[in-house]
Amino acid sequence: MASSRAPVSAKNKQSDDSDAPPPKRSRIFYGSLEEKERERLARGESGLLGKDGMKAAIESGNINITSGEVFDLEDHISERQAEVLAEFERRKRARQINVSTDDSEVKACLRALGEPITLFGEGPAERRERLRNILSVVGTDALKKTKKDEEKSKKSKEEYQQTWYHEGPNSLKTARMWIANYSLPRAVKRLEEARLFKEILEATRTSQKQELHKSLRSLNNFCSQIGDDRPISYCHFSPNSKLLATACWSGLCKLWSVPDCSLVHTLRGHNTNVGAIVFHPKATISLDKKDVSLASCAADGSVKLWSLESDEPVADIEGHTVRVARVTWHPSGRFLGTTCYDHSWRLWDLEAQEEILHQEGHSKGVYDIAFHNDGSLAGTGGLDAFGRVWDLRTGRCIMFLEGHLKEIYGINFSPNGYHIATGSGDNTCKVWDLRQRRCIYTIPAHQNLVTGVRFEPNHGNFLLTGAYDNTEKIWTHPGWSPLKTLAGHEGKVMGLDISPDGQLIATCSYDRTFKLWMAE
Repeated sequence: MASSRAPVSAKNKQSDDSDAPPPKRSRIFYGSLEEKERERLARGESGLLGKDGMKAAIESGNINITSGEVFDLEDHISERQAEVLAEFERRKRARQINVSTDDSEVKACLRALGEPITLFGEGPAERRERLRNILSVVGTDALKKTKKDEEKSKKSKEEYQQTWYHEGPNSLKTARMWIANYSLPRAVKRLEEARLFKEILEATRTSQKQELHKSLRSLNNFCSQIGDDRPISYCHFSPNSKLLATACWSGLCKLWSVPDCSLVHTLRGHNTNVGAIVFHPKATISLDKKDVSLASCAADGSVKLWSLESDEPVADIEGHTVRVARVTWHPSGRFLGTTCYDHSWRLWDLEAQEEILHQEGHSKGVYDIAFHNDGSLAGTGGLDAFGRVWDLRTGRCIMFLEGHLKEIYGINFSPNGYHIATGSGDNTCKVWDLRQRRCIYTIPAHQNLVTGVRFEPNHGNFLLTGAYDNTEKIWTHPGWSPLKTLAGHEGKVMGLDISPDGQLIATCSYDRTFKLWMAE
C-alpha cells in the first residue's frame, strides 16, 4: 500500500511547484533617464552619466561638446533625399500652375515647348497633367518666351512681306504720267467696244461663237520648217501677220515670210541661247525699215535691238549681268520690259535711252512679262511660283497671283481687259480675274510643264497653251473647255504665238522646227 502512495505525493508536489508565482525580474525602462540620473546625483552616487562617466565619454570621443558648434543636417542629406525634396517642390509648383482646359490650347502650348502634342492612349486630362508637369520643370516663363519669339518672327515675316517704296527719278515720274495719259483713252475705247458687243443679240453672238469653234476644230498643220541646228526657243508674228521671227539656242535669230515659211533675214549678234525675240507693235505697219523693229534677249544678259534692214543689231541695252529670260514691248512701243534671273524686271524708255524702273518683288528669277492692252498694267511670272500684276501708273503691285505649285513660265492678258492666264511647271494653266482679284479657273492643261499661254489677240475668243508634252491645246474662252489638240512636234513645245489677224498659229519646238497651223 505504501508503495502505491509514493508517486501520488510526488505528483502533488510537482503541481504545487507549478502554481508558485514566477520570480520578480528587473524592470526595463524605455524613455529618458534624466529624472533617475538627477535622483542618483542628489544622493551623491556616481553613475554612468556622472562626472567621471561624462569625462570618460568625452575622452573616448563618443561625446563632442564645444562652445558655439552647430551640426548642419543639410550638408549630410543624401542625393536620394535631395531628389525626393526636389520632386516634392516640383509637385508643389505644378499644383500652383494654371493650365487651360481647352485641349487645342494645351496642344499648342506643347508644340511651342517642342513636346509631342499627344501620346498613345493619352486623353485631354492626361495631356493637361503632362503640360503642367513640363511647366513645373522648365517654368512658365519658357512658354511666354516661346510665344514672344513666335510673335517676333511673325512680325518680322509680315514686315518682310510688306511692299516698300522709295523715291524714283523724275524720268520715272514723267513716264508714269505719260503711261496714264496713254492708257486712259484706250481703256475708254475698250469699254465702249464691250458695250457695243453686249448690244448684239445673244443668238447672234452664240452663232458667231459656234462658227469660231467649228473653224478651230478644223485647225491643221499646213507648214513645217526646220529653223536651225539647235532647239528653237521662241517665235513671234509681226503686226501685219506677214513675218515670223524665231529665236534659237545657237544664238541666231531668223525672220521668215508667212505663209510660205521662206527665210528672209538671219540676225547675227548673240553668242549664246536666245530667250526671246519680239516685234515692235508698229513694225511693218507704220515704222520705217531703218527704225528699231525688233528686240531680243539672251542667257548672257544681253539685250539687242534690230531693224528690218540690217542683219546686225542697231543697239545694245546694257545693264543686265545675268540671264534675261524674256523681253516684251509696251503697247505704245516707247518702253521695253525685260525679265531677269536676278529676281527683278526692268522697264526701259527707248526715247530717253535709259532704264527708268528696276522693279524687285519676286524671291526667285522672273521668267515672263506681259503688258495689258491698255498699257496701264504689267504682269510678271516668276520661278518662285508666284505672279504679280503691277500698275505702271503708280508703281504698286495691285494683285498677287498665288496658287501655282511650281514655276510660272508664261503669262498673258486677255483683250477683254480683266482676265489673265498663267502657265506653270505644275502642268496647269490658271485663269485669274482682275475684278475679283482671285483665280477663277484652273485648267489641267497638259501632261508636262506649260511653257506658254496666249489669248486670241483681237477679242480673246480662245486660249492657246503649249507644253513639254509635245502638244499645244486650244481652250474656249469663257468656259475653258478643250477645243483642239495640235499634235505634230517630236520634241518639247518651247514657244507659241497667234497672228494679229487671228488666222494663224505658230509653234516652235525643241525638235528644231517651227510649224504654222491654219483652219481649213
